[in-house]
Amino acid sequence: MTFFTRRLRPGAGGAPKARLLNLTPLAQLRAGRLPLRLVQLFVGLSLFGFSMALMIRSQLGMLPWDVLHYGVATNLPLSIGTIVVIVSLVVLLLWIPLRQSPGLGTIANALWIGVATDVSLHFLPQAVGLPWQLLFMVAGTVLNGVATAMYIGTQLGPGPRDGLMTGLSRKSGLSLRLVRTGLEVVVVTVGWLLGGVVGVGTLLFALAIGPLIQYFLPAFIVELEAAPDVTALESTPPS
Repeated sequence: MTFFTRRLRPGAGGAPKARLLNLTPLAQLRAGRLPLRLVQLFVGLSLFGFSMALMIRSQLGMLPWDVLHYGVATNLPLSIGTIVVIVSLVVLLLWIPLRQSPGLGTIANALWIGVATDVSLHFLPQAVGLPWQLLFMVAGTVLNGVATAMYIGTQLGPGPRDGLMTGLSRKSGLSLRLVRTGLEVVVVTVGWLLGGVVGVGTLLFALAIGPLIQYFLPAFIVELEAAPDVTALESTPPS
């Protein structure tokens, strides 16, 4: 089972530096500061949905998984947000043979991002003209990095697709980078064949999202009150 892991290390001036803890789903809820973490979680997930809408409205290419979501939505009488929720729940079913356990943040991610995407698309106009398209594309990519850092920083569990990636990596012995690349190639290919939009925005996102999350994450990690339990958790082999 893959969880986030944290140790306290000296930061600037010798102060402890907040890191991600290795917590079971139940321990995530007991680790303290839950109201703050819940607010940050839903703000982050809402911004994630808005960032997806920005990329869609840019018409310059979508997030890799959104190529699949959009492709499926063009062939069914359902909104893209509804498809996002359905695909998320299907991905969670794939966690079962991988012996992954979802946290509260995992469930919220699966259900809320699709809603936020549909609401954002309802109010967000289509980008008209290349300058606006580029603005939407860049803003969507950067905002997605902020949003991802926000919900990861709450330490309430990974998103369905992140958990699938880490679970497959653990079971197969392949690197996270290779598993993620393989998954995204598959979903982009299937989505494109179904009518999803692949473009420069898809490439920009693929290249930029990792560095963006790494840059923003330290600012959004909520330091928790579970330090006494860290050693015991980290000494227990993953199940």
